[in-house]
Amino acid sequence: MSALVFIAWSIAALTGIALLAAVAGRDIRASAPVYGACLAVSAAACIAALAALPAGPVALHLPLGLPGIGTDLRLDALSAAFLVIVDLGAAAASLYAIGYGAHEPAPGRVLPFYPAFLAAMNLVVIAGDAYSFLFGWEAMSLASWALVMAHHREEANARAGYIYLVMASFGTLALLLGFGLLAQGAGGFDFAAIAAAHPTAGTASVVLLLVLIGAGSKAGLAPLHVWLPLAHPAAPSHVSALMSGVMTKVAIYGFIRIAFDLLGPALWWWSMPVLVAGALTAALGVLHALMERDLKRLLAYSTIENIGIIFLALGLALAFRANAMPAAAALALTAALFHAFNHMLFKSVLFFGAGAVLGATGERDIERLGGLIHRMPVSSACFLLASVAIAALPPLNGFASEWLAFQAIFVSPALPQWGLKLLVPAAGTLLALAAALVAACFVRAFGILYLGRPRTAAAEGAHETDRFSLAAMIILSALCVAAGLFPGVVIDALAPAVRLLTGGAMPVQGRSAWHTITPMAGASGSYNGLMIGLFVALVTFGSAALIHALAGRRTRRSRPWDCGYPNPAATAQYTAASLSQPIRRVFAAIVLRSREVVDMPAPGTLRAASVTKTIHDPAWDAIFAPLTAAVGRVAGRLNQFQFLTIGQYLGLIFALLVLLLIVVGVMP
Repeated sequence: MSALVFIAWSIAALTGIALLAAVAGRDIRASAPVYGACLAVSAAACIAALAALPAGPVALHLPLGLPGIGTDLRLDALSAAFLVIVDLGAAAASLYAIGYGAHEPAPGRVLPFYPAFLAAMNLVVIAGDAYSFLFGWEAMSLASWALVMAHHREEANARAGYIYLVMASFGTLALLLGFGLLAQGAGGFDFAAIAAAHPTAGTASVVLLLVLIGAGSKAGLAPLHVWLPLAHPAAPSHVSALMSGVMTKVAIYGFIRIAFDLLGPALWWWSMPVLVAGALTAALGVLHALMERDLKRLLAYSTIENIGIIFLALGLALAFRANAMPAAAALALTAALFHAFNHMLFKSVLFFGAGAVLGATGERDIERLGGLIHRMPVSSACFLLASVAIAALPPLNGFASEWLAFQAIFVSPALPQWGLKLLVPAAGTLLALAAALVAACFVRAFGILYLGRPRTAAAEGAHETDRFSLAAMIILSALCVAAGLFPGVVIDALAPAVRLLTGGAMPVQGRSAWHTITPMAGASGSYNGLMIGLFVALVTFGSAALIHALAGRRTRRSRPWDCGYPNPAATAQYTAASLSQPIRRVFAAIVLRSREVVDMPAPGTLRAASVTKTIHDPAWDAIFAPLTAAVGRVAGRLNQFQFLTIGQYLGLIFALLVLLLIVVGVMP
């Protein structure tokens, strides 16, 4: 059985699991069997996709779908690479959910849609025609919307679901228009026919912008990101991990498939909107994350920042590809694909950790937590590893992929266009700023969440999460370490997909001594995660051993330094707001229109002082709020047509008929 046939049967199996879960209804006892079955199917599909990575493309036609057209499926190196991301993330989320899902208050609203969500994402990645792609895309959107609305009685969740549904419909419409333009020139909706047709430069440019809107809205690209920080926190934590770590990668796959495969030869200026959107998304996302105190919203905004990094690398790959620089294009595309894989790993761990904290304390507000490292030692260690990885600190995997992105930026002076010569360094500066702010963001998040003393009784009574959830976190954390120490293994695995789209590939990393990464043939720069990891381990454990060897044997106890403030209350600790205040005043005051209002009572008044902070999303204020108000005004005017008399309705119909006759009469 070929890998493509196996993936097709996996989609059918997940669909069957969804139907059985719907029959089970609200029975919480069905939770473990459903998630266990999803785990088995997703793990098997991931193994099949890994085996298909070095193989050539295969196609399959099924007599399903539209009459006379059917369904075309296709598996090549790019599809296989993203199937690994999708199914590895799905397997980890399913393992986590075996324990976490046992406490779900509304299982009947989650269990049927969870396997359907997994099946739809797999279908998008192996779709071989526009109909199958859009069907899977829309099924993915609707299933994830149903999961976001699982706890619909909460007002914030209902609003999040509404905004998500509107943005998902808008993105699907943009993709539908893009595929329509491509099919018009190709004479069919099959991807092979579209790729062979080579649309005109004007048509291809319009399609690229439509795909950037359609796929970018699903991925969370600014300014189309407004749904993401609302929807991801509203869903159950294992679904949040899937939406953030996996579904956004399906959107990136859609962009890559169309922009790099179906559109044919690239034009150099195509890279400019992608670069601008990626750089601004990275900076805007991390600034928002630094201001957040809701843990899941913080992680959602962090996802936006990482999506910006990936699109920035994709913009570089488009620029190099358009200028016939296959080695540089391969470097940039490898950085994008590697970071997509890495983001799935560490962001899943972070959302799993947030779910563990939520289950143990009932709190998502980091200001009401603290001291959890003593009560949740294993999950806190996994959260710390993932925080180091997402902060792009060596020797973990986040550093390796971002290092490759910077290496691609350093090659950009060889580009001949002056617009790119000026734009790429500016984008690189924003990327460097975002990387620094991410480190500050997760120092703040981990420190307030796990260190110090408990700020509330809920944090005081916290306990470690279940063994299934811990197993999922440990496995993905170990993969973060492995991909950081041996990044060459991942780079070589991605080489077939990179070669398929750029005509080039990075040098074979397996031939390098001591697993050293060489970005391009003849390049002077290199990186060795294994050596840095060994150095860090040697310094850490060697220093600890030396201190213990030279220290006296007598135990001495004394009061710790209290910084001149001996108040032992937990409220005397630093807060998340105080840690982010300098950054908020320097950056957010301009970008996010951050404002602070201090209410200081008069002397002798017993009323407490307070500081009120307001943060604005510039995309929402500048685009979506005015658009929403305009739609409301138009709808109010049109609503008057419901109250016309019969005579008025007949007169209106007559006037429309006359207008149509005039239009038909003047048409040639």
